[in-house]
Amino acid sequence: MSIHVTLITGASSGIGLHLAEEFASHGHNLFLVAPDQGELAKIAVQLKTRYKVEVDYLARNLEQSSSSQRIREELEKRGMIVEILVNNAGLGFWGKTWEIPLEDDLATLRLNIEAVLRLTKVFLPGMIERGRGWILNTASVAGFEPGPLLNVYHASKAFVLSWSEGLAVELENTGVIVTALCPGPTDTDFFPKAGMEKMRVFQQARVMAPQEVARVGYEALMDAKLFVVPGAVNKALVMARRILSEESQAKFNRMCYEEAPPGKQAKKRGDWESQADAPAQDRGN
Repeated sequence: MSIHVTLITGASSGIGLHLAEEFASHGHNLFLVAPDQGELAKIAVQLKTRYKVEVDYLARNLEQSSSSQRIREELEKRGMIVEILVNNAGLGFWGKTWEIPLEDDLATLRLNIEAVLRLTKVFLPGMIERGRGWILNTASVAGFEPGPLLNVYHASKAFVLSWSEGLAVELENTGVIVTALCPGPTDTDFFPKAGMEKMRVFQQARVMAPQEVARVGYEALMDAKLFVVPGAVNKALVMARRILSEESQAKFNRMCYEEAPPGKQAKKRGDWESQADAPAQDRGN
């Protein structure tokens, strides 16, 4: 007998980890993907114990083009069917475009775009055939506007947002739902990995806890929304796009991606996550 699962990429930390928590708290069996086997094993045990759902995992680097096929083979071997696909894994690199190594930019495109395309192409046909399925793609408010100093990341998320919206319309009347989750600054490993913990966007912006973003994303997918922007401040920034010129947006973002004054660099990764509301199991389903 096949087991229907929710496949979540980038599931070992940040938004992906809390999406796993959110789906598990609502009774979904999980298949988690991230590069680190040890982290995935620990998370699987915790979620199984807490929510009494099936949790399996596979450690893969999704920048490798063979990963999507390997994931499909493992799922078939284990008798699992992907009912919900959550394309969450992503990365970005801060700096002037001509100073960032080309391989870093290509890694961003491979993970933020190519991996999303490959996994969707692998699992979408089965959803259409069954007449039932859900796809949640983690885009970003960055996808709505240009981003000097985080240029390739913004462009990659613009692709994810536009592609998700177009795909959702293509899939009308198929029983398959596509939602783009567009968070603003969020307390995840993205900032330290991108070298951006000292930047204004992390130190002075309204940074959201990943628990909040995951909750909004889950609810939006279940409500079949085309896209969702968590947080009032982020919604306002997106709305401002209708008023501000592209040049004004770009200059504003460049300022956000510059270093905050030394006296205003007190915030650290995890500050918002640790202070967030109680986890899903304590809120009730």
